[in-house]
Amino acid sequence: MSKVTMLDTPDVATWSADALDGTGLHAARHIYANEKPARLTALALQRGEVTLSEDGAIVANTGEHTGRSVQDKFVVDEAATTDAVWWGKVNNRLSEGNFSRLCATVRGYLQGQVLFTQDLFAGADPAHRIRVRLVTTNAWHALFARNMFIRPEPSALEDFAPDYVILHAPDLAIDPASCGVRSSTVIALSFAQKLVVIAGTQYAGEIKKSIFTVMNWLLPEKGLLPMHCSANVGKAGDVALFFGLSGTGKTTLSSDPSRDLIGDDEHGWSPHGVFNFEGGCYAKVIGLQREAEPEIWQASHRFGAVLENVVADDHGTLDLGDKTHTENTRSCYPLDFIANAQANGRGGTPRHVIMLTADAFGVMPPVARLSPDQAMYHFLSGYTARVAGTEKGMGAHPQATFSTCFGAPFLPRAPEIYGDLLGHYLRDSGATCWLVNTGWTGGAYGVGRRISLSHTRAILHAILDNSLNDAATRSDRYFRFSVPLSVAGIPDEILDPSAAWTDSDAYDVQARSLAGLFEQNFEQFATSVSESVRDEIIRGSPVKRAQ
Repeated sequence: MSKVTMLDTPDVATWSADALDGTGLHAARHIYANEKPARLTALALQRGEVTLSEDGAIVANTGEHTGRSVQDKFVVDEAATTDAVWWGKVNNRLSEGNFSRLCATVRGYLQGQVLFTQDLFAGADPAHRIRVRLVTTNAWHALFARNMFIRPEPSALEDFAPDYVILHAPDLAIDPASCGVRSSTVIALSFAQKLVVIAGTQYAGEIKKSIFTVMNWLLPEKGLLPMHCSANVGKAGDVALFFGLSGTGKTTLSSDPSRDLIGDDEHGWSPHGVFNFEGGCYAKVIGLQREAEPEIWQASHRFGAVLENVVADDHGTLDLGDKTHTENTRSCYPLDFIANAQANGRGGTPRHVIMLTADAFGVMPPVARLSPDQAMYHFLSGYTARVAGTEKGMGAHPQATFSTCFGAPFLPRAPEIYGDLLGHYLRDSGATCWLVNTGWTGGAYGVGRRISLSHTRAILHAILDNSLNDAATRSDRYFRFSVPLSVAGIPDEILDPSAAWTDSDAYDVQARSLAGLFEQNFEQFATSVSESVRDEIIRGSPVKRAQ
């Protein structure tokens, strides 16, 4: 590729002549194409974008937006795709005309800026990967993307042609009236044009999750299941998947020093096994302790990591317990920062599927085995609970949260499509499925206590070494899943939540209430799931059976 050197900058910028191919942009003031971590770190510091921790990690403050702007996500309503999109609160419609005006605005802005481009892959399986070209105005966002996605070998960059383009303008405030959007912030996806536009937010997670949405769009058409889950593999090649919403321990529990990490967040399941979509990790680090999570701690305290909204003093010393900016502090680092990471991001057919929940009502047992139909039910439900102190604006009582497929904000298609695919792969593989509660026992939040991490790890070890496969079980009165009567190293009363409560009548009231919330949420799927799931769940209401 031809190289151009531009000498009128504080730091010489080198770029390839085709760095903007496919983006709708022409040569801007200066372009930094596919720069590596050292260069991007130096540029980010030189430009005043970030500070540096004492260990050499970038520390970025994302300002107003410290999380995803869910209400500002749009999908372009195009003739070729409109019938397949799951329209509603998750996927807001944006007309083609408004998207064209948005693109013109963003391209006009980017045209006058110093630009950073990164050419990357999403999908560790070459048969199912896509090529992504990011164009952004910040060096630190370029480093975030380079950490987060899969970095091609130099030879793959020689003729790199993007399948999808991300135009990223974090400092550009959009006029909502002129572009038909809700606010000055917008995340818009066109599946027909294979284009993502992000403006008005510094939060880097929007880059990552926009491509996850793209993969959730593409893979079902090929009969593959995209999943919001972490994955690891044992020495015998036994793969385990971990589904769970924020706060359930998905990243922590999949980072097991005795097993190799395939990935911490996004995967695909094909007839040949599991593959990571990403080449990095995006770990929540609020309260992170070296003793409890040494792998994540070490990865976050070194050169090349990107820390979002983590508090650091003038000397660069980090305070991971400080929530000044947000509860949602994050660390982004390449997967190879984890010593026991699976280098190729791939594994075989899963043997165990684990659905994590942090039940703040104190009702769910710490472990239960699910039939395939029950697994589909809990997958489509995607339950956890939020408590005060972890979410802004919450009161003193827990609130049930249902995020279908454990990732509703990233589903461009109807949830039942992903549920059917999960059922298909579970039955084909013979994988066992488990519900693991990392939340409260002995009472609801504020009365009971959090299930200890050591107990949860003991349960996971029993699952993964197959010692629970033939364990004696009881059928739960409210949810009908199978609860083991004993697990090595776990007190029996913890396995039976009703026994852990001092007031059994109060437990029954709480359990019946939670089962009712499940049923109420599942009504949206009642007519679209398979007959076996309806027979198992809908026609045999756990609340009615308990009455």
